[in-house]
This record gives sequence, structure tokens and C-alpha cells, in this order.
Amino acid sequence: MPTNLRSALTLERPGARMGADRVALLRAIGRTGSISAAAREVGVSYKAAWDGVQAMNNVFATPLVTAAPGGRAGGGARLTPAGEKVIAAFTAIQDGLARVVASLETQIDLDPGDMLWSLMMKTSARNAYRCTVTAVTEGAVSAEVDMELGGGQTLTAVITGRSASEMALAPGVEVFALVKSSFVILAKADEVGLTSVRNRLTGTVADRTDGPVNSEIVLELGGGKTLAATITRDSAETLNLQPGDAATALVKSSHVILALP
Repeated sequence: MPTNLRSALTLERPGARMGADRVALLRAIGRTGSISAAAREVGVSYKAAWDGVQAMNNVFATPLVTAAPGGRAGGGARLTPAGEKVIAAFTAIQDGLARVVASLETQIDLDPGDMLWSLMMKTSARNAYRCTVTAVTEGAVSAEVDMELGGGQTLTAVITGRSASEMALAPGVEVFALVKSSFVILAKADEVGLTSVRNRLTGTVADRTDGPVNSEIVLELGGGKTLAATITRDSAETLNLQPGDAATALVKSSHVILALP
């Protein structure tokens, strides 16, 4: 898969943040001479733009923007010399970071797209898998996306047709599939029976951690992949799943969230 690695710069300290979004707002104010016009250009509300300007002016020694009140109709606004310097400094740092990332792409033997995305990706979902789309079935409102998970396992997600279109999902496209551990239903391998749940992932219990209220059970799915399920302690006691036991994880297709790498 071709690497499409881009750097993103955010400068932070307690109570202050400067990222590409705010620098874009500054640039737009410099071009348009208006906070309301700049807000429209960068795609935020007037209030969000005004709040951003105030926040930036508050954390710098001198204001980055001077503005005459004008509300949504627009008053005059211009960048101060300090604002111009901030844009120049941020751009220089961002360009330098981009050069470093470009250099890393030629120095790292592993596919940097795979490795660096895995390092940078942060999500509250306990289970995240890199999958390959095998089929997309479009409906009037929703689309069904079938994926190869690896280790002989497959996964299906039902998302809105608009999302499938915007993500340009098609066979061969690589995606990340996210599944919260609380969305996983567990059953003993030979006790699943008939169910309307679309996804059935078979595996072996690798670990079980019991808490006062909930238990976390981790399944080995094969191919080096695992799946974590959070169920009630009572359910864990009833199932009595122990390391080494065969089990099946059931996941509704509507509970699978997709993201592009």
C-alpha cells in the first residue's frame, strides 16, 4: 500500500494551544480583513472564530489580531506584527517537521504508514484492527462493508451510505475497524445457537481478569490478533470461561466503527 504519511503540528503548554487550525484562521483574517469572513473561509462559526482569536490574544504577550466589534456582519480585523511572526514561525516549524517525516520514510525498513499510524492512533475503543475491504454492498440508506481481519477471520460493518461514499470504500481499501469491548457478546464455542448477530469471531481464551462488577476476557483470534470483551462478573461466572477454552465473540455489524489510515 503506498505510504501517505503527513505530519501534524500542535504546540501546547498548560492553558494554551496553537495548532494548524488556528494558524489557518490567522491567515484567513490576514487575507480577508474580517473575522466573520475568515470564519466562513476556514469553515467554523463566527463564535468559534472569535473565541479562537480571543484565546490567542490572551496567551501571547501582545495581541495577534486587532479587531473592531462588528458581529456577524463583520467589523475590521487585521494581523499585528506579532500575528505575522507567529504564522511565519509555525510555518517554519511545520515545514521542518514535514522534512523529518519525509526523511524517516526512506530510513525505516518497515512500512512507516503502518508503524507510525499504529503509534499515533488513539481511541477509546479497546479493539482496533487493520482490515482489508473485500466487498461493499450499498443500500438505500446504509452500506454493508465486508472485511478480511486476518487469521481466517472476517468482519462486517454497517455504516451510512454517505460515510461509505466519503471514505471511498471499495475492495482492496485498507481500513481500521474499531469495536468497544462492551459491545462484544461472548459464548462458549459450542453454545452459540441461532442469532441475528452478523459477526462471529472464534478464538481461544488467553486471559481473564475479574473485577468486583465486570470481567475482561481476552480471546486469541489467530494471526497474532486478540479481542477483548468486557462482560459482567455474573456472566463471566456463569460462562466459566478459563484460559485455553474455545469461545465465540459476537459483534453486531452496527457496532463496528470504521476509520481510514
